[in-house]
Amino acid sequence: MQTSSHTPSDERERLELALGDQVNALLSATRALTERSAARFHEGLQPAAFHIARWLYAFGPAKPSVIAEAIGMDRSSTSTLIGRMRRLDLVAASPDPDDRRGVIVGLTKAGTVRVGDALADRGDELHARTRDWSTEDLSQLIALLGRLTGGRATA
Repeated sequence: MQTSSHTPSDERERLELALGDQVNALLSATRALTERSAARFHEGLQPAAFHIARWLYAFGPAKPSVIAEAIGMDRSSTSTLIGRMRRLDLVAASPDPDDRRGVIVGLTKAGTVRVGDALADRGDELHARTRDWSTEDLSQLIALLGRLTGGRATA
């Protein structure tokens, strides 16, 4: 009978380190994809502008302070980027009906089209990476990532 020199705790540690490596690889790949998506949205803007646009695309018009808090940016940087996006006709501002001193920012038609195109490219990239996967593999990954992130898996 052959015995292994690895204890169960050694194996667990090895697997957790391997998981960490894969999570880091996923984060790096996601970051690179986000930068490509941001360039597709508008190559003259910082990637953070794409985060603003993507948030507006998902949630609709909002006060700049709400956007800043939602995406984890300071208000000054958010306002600066919104100003650049307004000059490029990607977002428009209108008076806040509840507070005439404030504004509500939303995507313009051009901004909506650009975000949609960038997100479609992201979807195409994900599809290219998973097109040969079985539905069982996809479901399992969704469930496991949901457990890892503490969220709810929706498959």
